[in-house]
Amino acid sequence: PELLETLDTRRYVPVIAPLGVSKGGQTYNINADYVASAVAAELKAEKLILLTDVAGVLDNDGNRLTGLPTKQVDEHIDKGVNAGGMIPKVKCCLEAIDSGVHFSHIIDGRTPHSLLLELLTDKGVGTLIRS
Repeated sequence: PELLETLDTRRYVPVIAPLGVSKGGQTYNINADYVASAVAAELKAEKLILLTDVAGVLDNDGNRLTGLPTKQVDEHIDKGVNAGGMIPKVKCCLEAIDSGVHFSHIIDGRTPHSLLLELLTDKGVGTLIRS
């Protein structure tokens, strides 16, 4: 994490491309959520925030869950409440929390001011996953 910490102290905002390269030079696209989770864990971040194009984690009726305890995430996956592309997102949130990140958020980046609304209002606009 030294490079990222150095950039931070010098007030740079790093942009991390989620790419990997094999020993033979083959380039691989890595799921950006997994990269973000690993970086947050390594930096011992307070929060992991994943921006997506859905309202957050939804229940069976399509309503957004404003909060989701980690112990219920696997339950939701097993019951089919969370499916498709949401599964890697919630699993990344769990991995980050298991590695010491305190909170994970999944929010709709299409909503104007979504980051501010999620962090600075009581209800937020996404889903907060917490231990």
